[in-house]
Amino acid sequence: MKKIGTLNSDISAVLSKLGHTDTIVIADCGLPVPDGVQRIDLALKRGTPGLIETLETVLSEMEVEKYVLANEIREKNPEMKKKIVELMPGVECAYLSHEDFKKATAQAKAIIRTGEDTPYANVILQSGVIF
Repeated sequence: MKKIGTLNSDISAVLSKLGHTDTIVIADCGLPVPDGVQRIDLALKRGTPGLIETLETVLSEMEVEKYVLANEIREKNPEMKKKIVELMPGVECAYLSHEDFKKATAQAKAIIRTGEDTPYANVILQSGVIF
């Protein structure tokens, strides 16, 4: 049995295969998953697991050089935005309209669906390199 890190085998496999600039998405329970993109569904019920605890776990194993949020999070969910930004100090942040955000998810290696049920609580993580 794995001793440390992400115990979810699907998440662990995706993270181990990421190359520089590949992306994954951590999403709320409402974000659509485009055809052809791997869905890793963690949602148990509304709010469980939350986006932040999922993001913290992924960040413990993933080198992130950039992340993307929907513009709408600034006004519709500023507390969530603040928490996300605090978890990635010094990492470049970009914003897209929610419609463009959804289009960008089609390029992701996987979308991790959480039980998060607050507005625009989605983040695209772009893989960096460790050297």
